[in-house]
Amino acid sequence: MAVTFTDLYTEAGLKSLEAYLSGKTYISGDQLTKDDIKVYAAVLEKPASSFPNVSKWYDCVSSQLAKSFPGKAVGVRVSNQAAPAGAAPAAAPKAAAEDDDDLDLFGDETEEDKKAAEEIQAAKKPSAKKKESGKSSVLLDVKPWDDETDMKKLEEAVRSIEMEGLFWGASKLVPVGYGIKKLQIMLTIVDDLVSVDTLIEERLTVEPCDEWIQSCDIVAFNKI
Repeated sequence: MAVTFTDLYTEAGLKSLEAYLSGKTYISGDQLTKDDIKVYAAVLEKPASSFPNVSKWYDCVSSQLAKSFPGKAVGVRVSNQAAPAGAAPAAAPKAAAEDDDDLDLFGDETEEDKKAAEEIQAAKKPSAKKKESGKSSVLLDVKPWDDETDMKKLEEAVRSIEMEGLFWGASKLVPVGYGIKKLQIMLTIVDDLVSVDTLIEERLTVEPCDEWIQSCDIVAFNKI
């Protein structure tokens, strides 16, 4: 006949277990069984010395478990909550077909366990809608070395630079003075992919572009 213990996290619950264990070493018979494991899991911590039978039983179960699980535990606590008033009592568990000597710490998976597992798996899945990165519109001044620089080739050199997240736009030649013109060109960048400073320092003002380009300046930078 199944024995029921309730509220083992309270003094009243431990008193009922204390009385039951009087003259007994284990919950069912003279060997460790699943019944001991279930009750052990419901007792939050080793009972005080005011419960000698429970304390002795707790030590016996702990010793047996230590042999099966030699790893060093850091210690966890699980909160127990009393069932709401009027709640239907839980159905008595079916008798296990397996040998009681085989420890089953987890038992059958409940609906709550399944729901929690599904929520964990759903959280691991990548978001169906990837967050869109911000973009910026940039106006760049590209200055030649002198009035003899071929501005057509200068612009071709600029537009030959290809990077993920970089889009060249409209351009025009603007007089600077003494017959020199500069190239003023629009570009759109994806902020997470392109740095304008890196574009200038590592692509526009180094070989082979530096054959035509003397320097570059950011005229305007606006978030889109």
